[in-house]
Amino acid sequence: MEDTNEKETKILKNRIFLYITEFFAGMAVMAVELGASRLLAPYFSSSQIVWTIIIGTIMIAMAAGNLYGGRSADKDPNPDKLYMRIVIAAIWIAVIPVLGKYIIVFISGALVLTINTGFLVIAAFIACMVIFVFPLFLLGTVTPSLVKYTTSNLEDNGKVVGTLGAANTIGSIIGTFLPTFVTIPAVGTAVTFLVFSGIILLIGIIYFVCVRRNMVRLAVFLIVFVLCAILGNKSNFAFWEKNLVYEGESIYNYTQVKEDENSVSLSTNVMFGVQSVALKKAGLTGMYYDYAMAAPVAAGVDEKKCDVLVLGMGTGTFAKQCNYFFGSDKLNIRGVEIDDKISGLAEKYFGAKGNAEVTTYDGRAFIKVDKEKYDVIMVDAYQDITIPFQMSSREFFEEVYAHLKEDGVMVVNLNMRAEGAKDSINDYMCDTIASVFPDVQTVDVKYSTNRELFATKKKGSFEGRFGSGISKINVPQLREFMSMIEYDITPYKKGDKLLTDDQAPVELLGMREIDLIIKKELEYYKKVYEEKGLNGLLNSM
Repeated sequence: MEDTNEKETKILKNRIFLYITEFFAGMAVMAVELGASRLLAPYFSSSQIVWTIIIGTIMIAMAAGNLYGGRSADKDPNPDKLYMRIVIAAIWIAVIPVLGKYIIVFISGALVLTINTGFLVIAAFIACMVIFVFPLFLLGTVTPSLVKYTTSNLEDNGKVVGTLGAANTIGSIIGTFLPTFVTIPAVGTAVTFLVFSGIILLIGIIYFVCVRRNMVRLAVFLIVFVLCAILGNKSNFAFWEKNLVYEGESIYNYTQVKEDENSVSLSTNVMFGVQSVALKKAGLTGMYYDYAMAAPVAAGVDEKKCDVLVLGMGTGTFAKQCNYFFGSDKLNIRGVEIDDKISGLAEKYFGAKGNAEVTTYDGRAFIKVDKEKYDVIMVDAYQDITIPFQMSSREFFEEVYAHLKEDGVMVVNLNMRAEGAKDSINDYMCDTIASVFPDVQTVDVKYSTNRELFATKKKGSFEGRFGSGISKINVPQLREFMSMIEYDITPYKKGDKLLTDDQAPVELLGMREIDLIIKKELEYYKKVYEEKGLNGLLNSM
């Protein structure tokens, strides 16, 4: 009968098992990285800034793990320690779906009371450090430790190290594609964490079963994993929401559908803001969609059938509002939406989109190949807390200009309007658009951070056509609302801030703007906290 040392020597001499360990460790690292972006998205967005934070913290963890793993393997080349680190990393990753969202909310709640600027960046960074650095630090020790066990002589050490590196890289490649295209869309982020946690846990179990050590500890960890598998998929990311009717994920977005007695609304990726809304009783929404209807009024919808293009269709709120107030026989609406899952939610929860034809495509790519011209083009392609850079540049708006009819109107939804902000993202967007269109008008959406921008090809053409179009509106509610817009709308004076395909720092501009908005919103609660303490703050909520 083989003794324990012989069994240990046998499994370590089986390089295939060591390569498999390296392969799945690399796979798990990338799967956790992609899962991290989805875990953070409902709270901090999935912008380039958040991705930078995720990648940066993971690289910190891996670098530290590489250093520790190499020194540990030289000082005490005991494989039990490596495989126990793998098991602990697996259990930590399994716990993330259970506790991760609560940790993020706790960190965010603590920071909003203590910092004045950079809230989203700091909160996202600390959340990443707390949740993800430790398990990825442990997985970072795998490669240098395995090098110690697989290289026995100088003759083939290059080949062995190269094979280990290839195994890790191939695992990382698969760990990149599987979560994005298979597990996250199919079963969600929580189960994705559990799947890849289970894989590396199995590697550790195989090792310890073979060497017949740490069996009691292994059984405890296995029980913890089973509990995490049961509990980790029980609650929502937005666990504080009481009226969610749907919560899910696609390749592009984390999505929520909420319903109350008045409306159904869609939110994507962030815990604040509404991307689409459907009223149960038809009428004005009280949101920016109402303001955007000034575009078809100015385009002459009362006199002709207007061709309308919506870039960022969402669930079709703008299209449905236009159909209701102007009549579907007056409009030929085409929508572009990159996320086909959102289009599916539109059909299931928000009702049919009337006469709107929807194409699943990126808005910039669509307009580049489209040959049609339109009376109205609405650009409403906000992604999380900012607009995709490729739909914010001068080059993009030049393409929109080319797709407008001579008397057409472009309307752009600008989000994140912070009072008193200087050199804001809206300033850059307006200046960029004004560098292409000779006539630009803006109006702020009341009780909101939105601003609507209208642009035409001829100087002064919007104001005249909009004014004459209001008198021809048949619905009194809409006519009165358009009259209010006519009073509030302001010609935009062009500045020199320009966004281009080469330079469009929309994430940084957007993050700065949202920081100001959060600061203003939290001033009241900070004051309560300073005067009445934590109990007073909780009572005020």
